[in-house]
Amino acid sequence: MEPLVLDSRTRLLVLTGAGVSAESGVPTFRGMNGLWENHPVEAVASPQGFDANPALVWRFYSQRRTGAADVKPNPGHDALVRWEQHLGDRFLLATQNVDGLHTKAGSQRVVDMHGNLFRTKCADCGRVPFADTSVHPSGTVPKCDSCGGRLRPDIVWFGEMLDPNDLARIGEFIQRQDGTRLVFLAAGTSGAVWPAAGIVDEVRAVRGDTWLVNYESAANTERFHHFVQGLSGQVLPTLANLV
Repeated sequence: MEPLVLDSRTRLLVLTGAGVSAESGVPTFRGMNGLWENHPVEAVASPQGFDANPALVWRFYSQRRTGAADVKPNPGHDALVRWEQHLGDRFLLATQNVDGLHTKAGSQRVVDMHGNLFRTKCADCGRVPFADTSVHPSGTVPKCDSCGGRLRPDIVWFGEMLDPNDLARIGEFIQRQDGTRLVFLAAGTSGAVWPAAGIVDEVRAVRGDTWLVNYESAANTERFHHFVQGLSGQVLPTLANLV
């Protein structure tokens, strides 16, 4: 297998999905058969579910915060930190994961495409999202200090749009005209969730090189130039040649 060469003429965009977090022991809805305590995912991860039962939603996310607080990054996370340290501003990490493990590992140039479990925002006013590790007692819904409305996790739920600023940051990195060659690497992704699944096409449109590292074939595997099958925590630490 040819190495992924990361030299002074290369910029790297990385996309990570649930498979990367699963290797650290973070449960996914796929692994839970789409249910939590017999509630469908939409009941705890949609605006409609929040409006119907905000206390249930907060119980779910409080449990997730408790569980994620003790989870540690794996060697795949650590490899991405080393790549970023090598490339500097020629590195950008976009993640579909909300557990904050990349930041915990030391990654700095991170786009949380689907939000962050450890951030909170107000559902009723324009308050800027803020860092929050609070775990709330069952049956409670935290209130906003600014307007008295309902606070909610800063997560992109089903039926909601991604932050256009996040998409713009990714797009600008892809389109950057600085004389470098663009490489895109996706790891632990299903290739079925949009718009993340379409990033590979955006990169190919500007003649970038594309890599997929996955334990199993993704829905969009055929659109990548290179497919390395295996666990990201095992593949990434030895994949790149830092020049």
